[in-house]
Amino acid sequence: ALESQIETIKQQHQAELETQLLKKDATAQSELSQRDQKVSELTSQLQLKDKEKELQIANVKDQYEAQLKSANEQVEFYKDFKARQSTKEIGESLEQYAMTEFNKIRPYAFPNAYFEKDNELSETNSKGDFIFRDYQDGTEFVSIMFDMKNEADTTAYKHKNTDFFKELDKDRREKNTEYAVLVSMLEADSDLYNTGIVQVNDYDKMYVIRPQFFIQFIGVLRNAALNSVAYKQELEQVREQNIDITHFESDLTNFKNAFGKNYQSASKNFKSAIDEIDKAIARMEAVKRSLTTSENQLRLANNKLEDVSVKKLTRGNPTMKAKFDGLGE
Repeated sequence: ALESQIETIKQQHQAELETQLLKKDATAQSELSQRDQKVSELTSQLQLKDKEKELQIANVKDQYEAQLKSANEQVEFYKDFKARQSTKEIGESLEQYAMTEFNKIRPYAFPNAYFEKDNELSETNSKGDFIFRDYQDGTEFVSIMFDMKNEADTTAYKHKNTDFFKELDKDRREKNTEYAVLVSMLEADSDLYNTGIVQVNDYDKMYVIRPQFFIQFIGVLRNAALNSVAYKQELEQVREQNIDITHFESDLTNFKNAFGKNYQSASKNFKSAIDEIDKAIARMEAVKRSLTTSENQLRLANNKLEDVSVKKLTRGNPTMKAKFDGLGE
C-alpha cells in the first residue's frame, strides 16, 4: 500500500512537473514569439527608413540635377542671347526682362506698388534703372533702387560688380530709397555671385543678385518690411504731430514778433503823446501862473481902487483940492 501511495505521489509530482514545464515552455515560446515579432517590426521600420532615405537622396539628386540642368540651359541661353546682341541691346534687354517679369505678377502680388524706370536725373546728374516702392494704407513701407548690369562675353574690358557699388549707393541716397540692389550678369564665373543673393558689406542695405532671383528678392524684402508698417504709421503720426507743433510754435513766434513790433510802435506813439500832454500841461501851468500873476495884479489894483478917496487924491494937490471944494459949495 505504501509503495502504491509512493507511486501515486510520484505520478502526481511528475504530472505537476510536466504541467509546469509545459507552462514555462508555452511562456517562453510566447515571449520568443513576441521578441521575434518586435525584431521583425524593427527590421521593417529600418528597411522603410532606409527606403525613405534612398528616396529622399534620389529626390534631392533629381532636384539638384534639374536645377543644374536649368542653370546650364539658362547660361547657354544667355550666352547665345548676348552673342546675338549689340552692347546697347544687351543692357536694354536685361531692363526689359525685369519689367516683363514684374508686370506678370504686378496685379495680384504688388497691387499697390510703384515700379518704373528712374528717368529723373538727380542733383549730380545721376540715376538708377528702376525704383520700386510699395504702400499700405497710404504709407510707404519699402523702397528699392535697382541697377541692371550686363555685358557681352566678347567685351575686351570686363567690368566687375564692385565698379558700380559707389554710384548705386549714391543713387539710393539721392532718390531716398531704403535698399540698393544690383541685378548683375557680370563675373559669370564667380562662385560668390552665382550663389544667387549676396550682401555687400561695405555699403548699407546693398545686395547683388542674379536676374533669375529678381522677383523672389523683391518678395523677400517686401514681406520682411510688412512687419514694420504699423511702426512706420505710428512714426508718421508722430512726425505729423511734431510738424503741427512746429507750425504752432512758428505761428506763435510770428505773432509774438508782430505783437512786439506793434507794441513797440504803440508804446513809442503813446510816449510821444504823453510827452505832448506833459508839454501841454507845462504850457498850461505857465498860462496858469501868468493868469495867477495877473489876478494878483488886478486884486491889488482893485484894492488900491477901493482905497481911493477924495482926500487921498487931493492930499498934497492944492489945485485939485480947490476944485473939489468948489464943487462941494
